[in-house]
Amino acid sequence: MPEPELVDHVARSTGLSQAEAVRVIDDVTAFYSESVEDYVRRRHRELQEHGVRNAEIFRVLADEATTRRFPAPTLTERQLRRLVYT
Repeated sequence: MPEPELVDHVARSTGLSQAEAVRVIDDVTAFYSESVEDYVRRRHRELQEHGVRNAEIFRVLADEATTRRFPAPTLTERQLRRLVYT
């Protein structure tokens, strides 16, 4: 359960009910809790499903990883490959 003060703030500032505010907070928290490894694997899968080739995928992943809320260290293509294929 998120902090009651945060729930109250989100509900008050958005017009959501308390229950809806809790769901939104939980969703956002889960989004930002994703590990670098899980993020890389998920995005690799998503990009492959859209027909993007690995060479481009690894360039995209390297750029995206630095813009996350809790950015990962700069990852080499080799490190990215190891995350995907292990």
